[in-house]
Amino acid sequence: MTPDLETKALFPMGLTPGFSRPPVARVAAESAAEAALREVSGELAALRAEGRMVLRLPLEAVEEGWLIRDRLGADPEELAALTDSLRAHGQRTPIEVAELAPGRYGLISGWRRMVALRALAGEDARFASVLALVRAPETSAEAYVAMVEENEIRAGLSYWERARVVVRAVAGGVFASDRVALQRLFASASRARRSKIGSFMALVQALDGVLRFPAALPERLGLKLAAALAADPALPGRLAAVLAQADPQDASAEQAALARALAGPKAPPAPPARSEIAPGLWAEQGRDGRLVLGGAALDAARIARLQDWLKADLATE
Repeated sequence: MTPDLETKALFPMGLTPGFSRPPVARVAAESAAEAALREVSGELAALRAEGRMVLRLPLEAVEEGWLIRDRLGADPEELAALTDSLRAHGQRTPIEVAELAPGRYGLISGWRRMVALRALAGEDARFASVLALVRAPETSAEAYVAMVEENEIRAGLSYWERARVVVRAVAGGVFASDRVALQRLFASASRARRSKIGSFMALVQALDGVLRFPAALPERLGLKLAAALAADPALPGRLAAVLAQADPQDASAEQAALARALAGPKAPPAPPARSEIAPGLWAEQGRDGRLVLGGAALDAARIARLQDWLKADLATE
C-alpha cells in the first residue's frame, strides 16, 4: 500500500497526523456526548424517583421511628441468625426508606436489618451504611401500607401487632377511622383475618400497657379475651389485678394467668340430691357412694333397728 493510500485508510475523515478535527465535527461529537450524558442522567433520575435504584446510605441518616412500627420486637434467635448472615455475606436485600429532607430518610421496611447492622457497625466500620431503595409515598397512609405489606410477606406478625399498628395509625391521624385503617392496611387479607384483627384491636385499646408479653398472645386466647371484654367492660381492671398478683416472668406464665382469670373461680360442688323416703325421713346419695339419712323421724330406736337389719341382710350374702 502506498503512503497516500495508507493515510486515507487510517484517517477516512480526511484528517492527517498532527491535525485536529474540523470545528464542525468536534462540536457534533461534543453535542452527542452531552446528549448521551443527559440521557443517562435522566434514566438514573427516573430510576431513583421510581424507587428502583439501590443507594448506600449512612445508618445515621435513617430514622427508624418515622413510622410507628408494627413489630414490637425481634425474636433473639432470629435476630442472631440475621446478624450472622449479614456478617458473613453482607446485606443482600435493601431496606425501604422515604426521603424526608436532603440527607435524611424515614424507615418504611427493614427494621430488623437496621437493628442487626447497627449492632455490627460497632464491630466493623464496613457495616456503618445500609443499602436502601428510596420510595416516594404520597401520603403517610401509603407508607404504612408499604410497611405492613412487606412485613406480612417476610415475617408473620402476631394478631396483636397487626391490631396495634391499626390503632396507632388511627390515633396518629393517618386514617380517619378504625374501619378505614383496617381496610387499607390489610386490603389483601381475607375478611375472616380482618375480623380477627378487629377483635384484637379492642384488646389493644383496653390492655395495651397491661400485658407484658402481648405479641405472644395466641389467636384463640386473644379471641376469648375479646369476647369476654365485649360482655364485661370491667374486665381490664380485673385482669390487671390478676397479672399484678401473678407477676408473670414469661409469655407462658402470663397466658396461664389470663386463662385462669377467664375461667373464673371454681364453682363449689353441687350438694347431693335429697329425696324424701317417708314423712320426716329423707336420704341423700353422695357421688362417693355414701348414703346420708336424716329427718325428725330418724330417732335412736329406728337407727338401731336399721343397723340390725343391715347386719342380718349382710350375713345372708
